[in-house]
Amino acid sequence: QLQLVQSGGGLVEAGGSLRLSCGASGTIFSINDMAWYRQAPGKQRELVATVTRGDSKNYADSVKGRFTISRDNAKNTIHLQMNSLKPEDSAVYYCYGRGRSTWRDHFQDYWGQGTQVTVSS
Repeated sequence: QLQLVQSGGGLVEAGGSLRLSCGASGTIFSINDMAWYRQAPGKQRELVATVTRGDSKNYADSVKGRFTISRDNAKNTIHLQMNSLKPEDSAVYYCYGRGRSTWRDHFQDYWGQGTQVTVSS
């Protein structure tokens, strides 16, 4: 079974940087789109950045120019480099991937366990 495991995150002062990582483990046949989402208390989960298998990237307007998503297909990992962090970036960040464990499986949505990012003012 395919699993996404996250690492990184934590507490940082405004203007600082953090790096999140997400790796796929278990039985992996293929993973297509991968992304980072975040959810702040009392708010809906929102898309932060996406990256396709072909390395096409998109960002939410609120993070453009500050966050960078990267992907290593050989290692089935993605990273989110977050610079110039603001208090409003505070949230639980989730890794997402759409993939399948074997060629017989349909593509499914997979989520990481979530990691807290807190930016102090």
